[in-house]
Amino acid sequence: MWSGPRNISTAMMRSFGARPDCAVSDEPFYGAFLKASGEPHPMARETIESMDCNWHSVLESLSGEAPGGEPIWYQKHMPHHMTGPVALAAFTSHRHAFLIRDPDRVVASYRKKNELRRPEMLGFGQMRRYFEFEAERTGTVPPVVDSDDILTDPAGVLGKLCIALGIEWDTAMLHWEKGPHPEDGIWGEHWYDKVNSSTGFGKAPGELPVLDGEYRETADACRDDYEELARYRIKA
Repeated sequence: MWSGPRNISTAMMRSFGARPDCAVSDEPFYGAFLKASGEPHPMARETIESMDCNWHSVLESLSGEAPGGEPIWYQKHMPHHMTGPVALAAFTSHRHAFLIRDPDRVVASYRKKNELRRPEMLGFGQMRRYFEFEAERTGTVPPVVDSDDILTDPAGVLGKLCIALGIEWDTAMLHWEKGPHPEDGIWGEHWYDKVNSSTGFGKAPGELPVLDGEYRETADACRDDYEELARYRIKA
């Protein structure tokens, strides 16, 4: 699952992790990205020290058997992390899906957690390129889900996502244990406070937040990519 930050991506990982037949992995290329880019993210040093930061060995581990021998392996990835020698074409054994969120909501949420210096930090353009690559490679439209739609009707949208992925729908995906989970990256201490206090998906979204200045410009710079992806989103 490819997603930008602040897209309910951790809640989606919780949802799939609640299935009895599914292993999950949390942003496995994050350490390699931070080490290579030098981005001053919160807990960057701790993240690098806690992870395998070799692009190729991370890819190799992600292309093998799922942890615990589970038949499904949900891997949570961020396209803007993929700045090294590994790209989507290397994931030959994977099915790819895309999680999007209105850029106004993303910007409003991200600014509370980290400095937002440029639109590329949110990954919209990279995700669109990945989507287009995968559509061309397979000759079919990859699954796209929007966080607003999921929060409005979790069972309806996730049920259709499961169909698109060729797996059975499981109502266990609607609830999970409160608090941190063993699969969480160490950075969850900074980023996951809201999802750690939850036991399921949050309420349906309200009006879009009001942005101004550079935050308005950043969201606007991401809108064309978001709206192109949103054309293909699964609706309940």
